[in-house]
Amino acid sequence: MEDKQSQVLNIERVKALEAWLKATNIKLTQVNGQRKYGGPPEVWDGPTPGARCEVFISQIPRDTYEDQLIPLFSSVGPLWEFRLMMNFSGQNRGFAYGKYGSPAVATEAIRVLHGHVLEPGLSLSVRRSTEKRHLCIGDLPASTRQEDLLQALRVLTEGVERVSLKAGPGIQGVSAIIAFSSHYAASMAKKMLVEAFRKQFALDISIEWKTTVKPIHEDPLSSNKPLKSPLPTPLQPPRHTLNSRQPSAPPSRQACPPSAPQGFCRAVGGPTTPQQPPHSTSSTSSSSHQGHLASTASSLSSPVMLLRRLCEASGFGQPLYELQPCHAGPDGFLYFTYKVHIPGRTSAFKGMVMILPGNGANNILDDAQRAAAQQILQNMYNNQLAH
Repeated sequence: MEDKQSQVLNIERVKALEAWLKATNIKLTQVNGQRKYGGPPEVWDGPTPGARCEVFISQIPRDTYEDQLIPLFSSVGPLWEFRLMMNFSGQNRGFAYGKYGSPAVATEAIRVLHGHVLEPGLSLSVRRSTEKRHLCIGDLPASTRQEDLLQALRVLTEGVERVSLKAGPGIQGVSAIIAFSSHYAASMAKKMLVEAFRKQFALDISIEWKTTVKPIHEDPLSSNKPLKSPLPTPLQPPRHTLNSRQPSAPPSRQACPPSAPQGFCRAVGGPTTPQQPPHSTSSTSSSSHQGHLASTASSLSSPVMLLRRLCEASGFGQPLYELQPCHAGPDGFLYFTYKVHIPGRTSAFKGMVMILPGNGANNILDDAQRAAAQQILQNMYNNQLAH
């Protein structure tokens, strides 16, 4: 009962926020599970803040919004940025980040506002944000190359600056230290990369924060180096994975579009290029049919369009999508169930996908549709391998 009540919006608080935004003309931007003010705001006068300028605010009541928080934290000094973490339900997630112009102002905010009582029995926790920007990825294949991994990560997530590989006694396979442009980019990557590597490359990796960066091996990156032993693509059986007994796929099954890094294809919602139709009705026409699909697929950049073209080439009608939001996870991901009907097929495709909420309902539905199409294409290809 308590969990259900916690999901009910306080309409009066929401109206107060809307009235405050209208009166102050302050703009908030919804970005992937957070609502952001500034970065910097229009009234900012000064340089970009450096290290130790950000505070982490927790124990925020779920129906408390920026109309109360921004004035409170601005009372200490001008805010360069304020980010309130949000649930899909419209409530906050209980924590936020405030960034000031200098470490001294951030220290003052901690001194003045830590323990501040917003409501009877509810006091804020304010402390220095660690702003960690490095992740350690473990259990990578022993054949992993630095430039291959860098290209794959830049397709899967945002803000990746550089990659350093680690190998040696006590390290199983290969580990990598990933440097990101911001703490937010690193935290978003930490939430989604384990699942992304499992779905796209059939690899079970581990991810943890890295506070001190002392790589054993780091080579200068060069786009002219040949790419050898790449990690498996989403449409290719895994190669050189730990504890893997699956055979390598023949070269003809590799099908990354020219715009994607060699050896990798885009993550959920991005392009995939299976080179065989999901069903073959004639062994004599299969070869020419598949060759036509391969040339068509290489020019496509959307899994939705690719699934549509595959259905047309196989004599089926256009896919019809039924998408239903299921629930929002504590990490900010929104889960959708889908049912995709393809006229001419006796049964529909069913499943579940997860996405990070974007800037609007249309974008969310588009992302869910792309993720559903991607998953269906992957299942089709896996079925081909099984037969």
